Amino acid sequence: MALKVNIGEAKTRLSELIARVEAGEEVVIARGNVPIARLAPLDEQARRRATIEAILALRDSGEIKPVTTEEILAWRHEGHKY
Repeated sequence: MALKVNIGEAKTRLSELIARVEAGEEVVIARGNVPIARLAPLDEQARRRATIEAILALRDSGEIKPVTTEEILAWRHEGHKY
């Protein structure tokens, strides 16, 4: 998920926002509540690294409930028409 800042805040914190982009994060600049620009890293590897870190953080947050064997077995034939 991208960090959202308004134009005035972006002007004030530009160096910090650029550092966050270099670390792989995306920043959306908005006028009011309307997004108008996006700062994104040019380095594909940094974007991948940030995505992996976000996935690992979500996994470790405890927000995702583990799937049980019973659930997997119940899903096995879900949607079959025979």
